[in-house]
Amino acid sequence: MHCSIYKGRRAPNTYLFLPVRDDFSGVPAAVLNAFGQTEHVMDLVLTPGRSLARADAHTVMRSMLLKGCYVQLPPKDELNNLSK
Repeated sequence: MHCSIYKGRRAPNTYLFLPVRDDFSGVPAAVLNAFGQTEHVMDLVLTPGRSLARADAHTVMRSMLLKGCYVQLPPKDELNNLSK
């Protein structure tokens, strides 16, 4: 499955995975607003067994199929540091 990955200016270390490059039609408006202006980072071909840094590829693929996108949040320790 093809996957395009984007980062946003307002959400550091948070990434948006889309099944079609530059097609944000399946992304909820609230998510796009939280990201701000998006920047394309890379394209990948996902398979269920592919290793990703912070997510399970099968989970990413399922979310893109069912919800139109997948949002990867920063690790919990980074979130805790931001709230201090």
